[in-house]
Amino acid sequence: MASTLPQLQRFFYSHYFLGGLRQATGVIIPALFLSFFFQQYGMAMVAAIGAACVAVIDQPGSPRRYSFNNMIGAVLLGTLTTAVTGLSTTHPILLWFVIPTLCFIFSMFTVYGRQGGLMGFACLFIMTLTMRQPLETHEVLIHTLSSFGGGVFYFAFSAFIHRVFWHREERQALSVALFSTADYIEARSRLYDVNHDLEESYRQLMRTQSAMTDTQQAARNTVLRELPTGQSRSDQQRYTALNIFIDMVALLDTLVATQTDYATLQRTLATSDVLIFARDALRKLANNTRQIALDVARHKPVTERSSVKAEIRAIEYELELYRQNGFAQGNAEVYTLLVQVLRRLRNAARIVERMTEHTHARRASSLVDTRLNKTLGRFLTHNELRLGMITSNLRLDSPSFRYAVRVTIAAIIALAIDHGLTLLLQMSGRDPGFTIHGYWIILTTIIVLKPGYALTRQRNLLRLLGTFIGCLLALIILNLNPHIDIYFFILVVACVLGYSMLQLNFMASATFNTLCILLAFNLTAPASTFLIGERLVDTVIGSLVALGCSYILPWWEHNFMGSLAKAARTANHRFYRTGLQYADLNRTLVGIENQTVNSSIAKDLDVATLTQQVHEADVNWRLARKNAYIALGNLTSAFYRMMAEPTRCQKNVPEVNHLLIQNHLLASQISAAIPLLAQLPEIPTGIQQSLDAIDALLEDRNVPIPVSIETEGDLAALAYPIRQMSRAAQLIHQEMQVFEKPQSGPQAILA
Repeated sequence: MASTLPQLQRFFYSHYFLGGLRQATGVIIPALFLSFFFQQYGMAMVAAIGAACVAVIDQPGSPRRYSFNNMIGAVLLGTLTTAVTGLSTTHPILLWFVIPTLCFIFSMFTVYGRQGGLMGFACLFIMTLTMRQPLETHEVLIHTLSSFGGGVFYFAFSAFIHRVFWHREERQALSVALFSTADYIEARSRLYDVNHDLEESYRQLMRTQSAMTDTQQAARNTVLRELPTGQSRSDQQRYTALNIFIDMVALLDTLVATQTDYATLQRTLATSDVLIFARDALRKLANNTRQIALDVARHKPVTERSSVKAEIRAIEYELELYRQNGFAQGNAEVYTLLVQVLRRLRNAARIVERMTEHTHARRASSLVDTRLNKTLGRFLTHNELRLGMITSNLRLDSPSFRYAVRVTIAAIIALAIDHGLTLLLQMSGRDPGFTIHGYWIILTTIIVLKPGYALTRQRNLLRLLGTFIGCLLALIILNLNPHIDIYFFILVVACVLGYSMLQLNFMASATFNTLCILLAFNLTAPASTFLIGERLVDTVIGSLVALGCSYILPWWEHNFMGSLAKAARTANHRFYRTGLQYADLNRTLVGIENQTVNSSIAKDLDVATLTQQVHEADVNWRLARKNAYIALGNLTSAFYRMMAEPTRCQKNVPEVNHLLIQNHLLASQISAAIPLLAQLPEIPTGIQQSLDAIDALLEDRNVPIPVSIETEGDLAALAYPIRQMSRAAQLIHQEMQVFEKPQSGPQAILA
């Protein structure tokens, strides 16, 4: 079996590293240019800060068009923020009004989602670094223009790099999604392992699926943004990336549809080798997918892969033995499950093999699924920006409003601590240099304080550990007193890794960012190692302020659970209904095509119209499936964030956990059942009654589930997913009742 690829190799070929390299280079170049050619070290620092403000928006995996629009917004808003903050630095009373106001306004940008939150943070970032020293009125203009120039440079630099390395970024985003898909396949293999706790395996599967959903959506936004036109020399690369992406989604659908009763399989076949063969086959497919991911990033054809033919043939042999010794008759349902698992493994192996072949294609000119050629754009993420989204959230029961209030109060406290320490040292007659970087306290609170308590607490600890390690490394490097070239090389490496690790490992990012900042300060204005201690102390103070303020008007994750659970049920219901619509239309089309009558213009029109309708229904079903996965991923992420909160704030844990499992099971069985329903000449009465009951339960109507359904012939393969869907819908209906009980009084608002 192929070994797991090293994580370090996976990182350096990811878009995270390329994005970090792009961000660091775009920030460093204007600083170097102004320093070396004009000896304007102050302007160089300001220009670098302006560029860093825009670099915050330019995150790897973000849709390019939205990133460009947001970067332009960051340049304009950042320039305005710089001017307003700069003018207030020499007026202490005005500063006490400006800083809290800007903190509140930009924290409210979280209503626009992740991109809005990044833009708000970018503006708060440049606000904090602008207030580091008082500026006279005539200095504000130069400072603002320098910041504006740095931001404009980074935008132009990023646009150029995106254009030149677009296909590389596309491949790397796809590679990250493939690695996540491989991790998901690996997690599914544990469900066949009797040595692993099934509940823990399910929890790991849900976490992995949530992460995979995010990376696949990032790849979708990147790969589908630039479709081949048929007139470009780069169309071959685009077709290759599109084909791999389409097959990656098809592989996920195939694996999801293998969802079965693993508890029954492990209980019935605990001593059988068939589960071991299925587990090993999935592990090989996971390693093959990782190899494809690596070679896609390197733009090389796949030359190493492991065959799963041995495992598939071993399962076939075991099933034949079961059939001969009567197991297939005595345990017909379990035997049917194994047959379905075998078929799905065959399909998955074929899809992985086809993805491997795509990496060898040098003249690709069409999609593996031509029906999707003109509908791929509908799968992209679309952001909505309206001023009314902020004004409508100016209320106490809005999590964004509560977060903005917390940030504002934290900024006021941090500002008071900074001024208090400065005044205390001045009164004692000591050197006030200790507080010349007191804005680090505010910067730490802004970085650490997040809308959710769990993320704030996690970032607090990671920020402290990262800062401590970064200060220790800076102390060692400064005491070694390396040559200026080595010194600068370490600074650049730390800057690149600081940006690269931001989305992967926050502690590592904090470590390298701390090291970079301390080296940059020492490079521009050599000082004693006392600066390192100041950095550490300010970070500790800022972290304590952020942690304390996280208890002000907290919005605990359990407040989201009801709406997220309803969204997951609604998305699954939509997935179910669009699937039934597709199955009905496809069944009608197959019936017309199988009629033995003379062709006529009317019949041709019917077939053509129905074919178009079937295609449209198929696309709608795929789109609903994507939305169902995203909704389930949102619920999963919120649930595990809630589990990181204080125990007293964890509510309805068993119910939400069951909802996670049952919604996942329902989505899996919908994926398995709809293609089978689409091939039936007609739906038997019992199955139709079950389908109607499932629909009613997902509409939150209490109806009984039919006791028996048809299982004759080919209907046996459909019976299991129908029963599982019925049971899942019934359990979802029952568990959702806990969210139907309305709360009243102040507890409902302030919980």
